[in-house]
Amino acid sequence: MKKIRAAIFIFMTALLTASCAGAPQKSPPGSGTEPTISLYDNKTGQKLNIKLEEYLAGVVAAEMEPTWPVNALAAQAIIARTFTMENIKAGRIKEIHGTDASTSVEEFQAYDPSRINDNVRKAVSMTRGEVVLYKGQYIKGWFSACDGGVEASAKEGLSYVKTPTPYVNAGVKDNCLSITPPENKSWIAEIPLYRVREAVRTIAGKDPGNIRSVAITRKGPSGRVEKMRLGDVEVGGPALRLALGSAEVRSMFIEGATVQGDKLVLKGKGFGHGVGMCQWGANLLARNNTSPEDIVKFYFKDIEIKKIWK
Repeated sequence: MKKIRAAIFIFMTALLTASCAGAPQKSPPGSGTEPTISLYDNKTGQKLNIKLEEYLAGVVAAEMEPTWPVNALAAQAIIARTFTMENIKAGRIKEIHGTDASTSVEEFQAYDPSRINDNVRKAVSMTRGEVVLYKGQYIKGWFSACDGGVEASAKEGLSYVKTPTPYVNAGVKDNCLSITPPENKSWIAEIPLYRVREAVRTIAGKDPGNIRSVAITRKGPSGRVEKMRLGDVEVGGPALRLALGSAEVRSMFIEGATVQGDKLVLKGKGFGHGVGMCQWGANLLARNNTSPEDIVKFYFKDIEIKKIWK
């Protein structure tokens, strides 16, 4: 969860070849036996060979608090396993390092084996080989820390339209704000206008000049900002968040935007892009004894969870 900012970038840039409607259903690539994957260690430069389930334990431990309920960790394991297999299929890290995966959260996903505990081991073991499929192909394994109580579509939360993502259960409400920390329930970001100007110029390729006004020009169905006008330039909400820093601008679930002196002041709720599985929502569902598979199915619809190795 601490790696959400970089994870957003990863999920936005990871590519998936969508299956055509009506196409024959096929087994997902790489199914049959647990693979041994090649892993590039970004700290040492070494290339390691590691069993996928062993690697996955280090991912789950890094992406979610290891002390959380086992069923929440197990749901994270299913999502992370799916993400790993989808990206191995795409071969993006092969092009960079000549390996299947890397330990860099900016390039792939968070990985920290030092955080593995018995909860994490149990979560990975109880979902061994389980991946999420839509029409026989891996889905995009999106998740965020706190969706503010309602899930966003890929278009709204990530400006993602490259491939259809009908499996994202946009609009579902999970009551995650009832248990998430105060900084996710309500936050205020104050960003110097010189940084805002630079961000807008980078995104739009146009200098907005001295910014004296801000207006939310379009919100999506869940209430997130899709478009915002700063001065005379309109930019996309998700792109602006990334450019300003997604740890500071915690989400685009913005409830107020003003220019005060030499700062842009944003008031909002939630943490992350809000697409796919909400980690705090998964925590709440797990506390209510929801199974890992049903947690995943709460956030993704019309999917199949399939065990592709024993």
